[in-house]
Amino acid sequence: MSKKLHYLNVNGIAESIRYILHYGGQRFEDIRYELSEWPIKSVKDSLPYGQLPLYQEGNRTLNQSLAIARYVASQLKLLPTDPWEQAVLDAIVFNIYDFWSKIVTFIKETDTTRKEAIKREIINESVDFFFSRFEKELKANKGFFNGKLSWADFILVGIVESANLFLGTEIEKQYPTVNALVQTVRALPGVKEYLATRKPYTL
Repeated sequence: MSKKLHYLNVNGIAESIRYILHYGGQRFEDIRYELSEWPIKSVKDSLPYGQLPLYQEGNRTLNQSLAIARYVASQLKLLPTDPWEQAVLDAIVFNIYDFWSKIVTFIKETDTTRKEAIKREIINESVDFFFSRFEKELKANKGFFNGKLSWADFILVGIVESANLFLGTEIEKQYPTVNALVQTVRALPGVKEYLATRKPYTL
């Protein structure tokens, strides 16, 4: 069954999906659109809700990055079987995306003065608010959110790398356990090989 992932040529909210697919040894077509050229009307109009990413598996399609990530992770047993543990990981992922929403606000702001103010607020307040908590969760669970590798770990690493790209920071360097997780995921089989051939992202 053919698999395709459509997204921009940037990490953003799809890099964690790419990591999961590569980690699982899944063959898929990694279709990328240049950030400078987006939106491409013909592509945007063809999308179910006009947004990327889009995942195709045979004749089926799935949108929304978290739905896609959760689905592909479920195929690789990266979700716990216990419903409570699943809900706990879902909550963590939503918390990670709460942080990402701050980055999205920064990205979308067009006023230079306001944009710099948002960036300062993220770096001086939002980062520590969220990442001190992520650090605590990881420390309490052997360096992972669920005591072993799960989809939530991939989500965090993808968002960390994306935030770093847009903010020009290295957030993980301030939080040892978060940093260790980033290095662990980047060294996973499949992910390591993907990163060795991936060109650096630029804005």
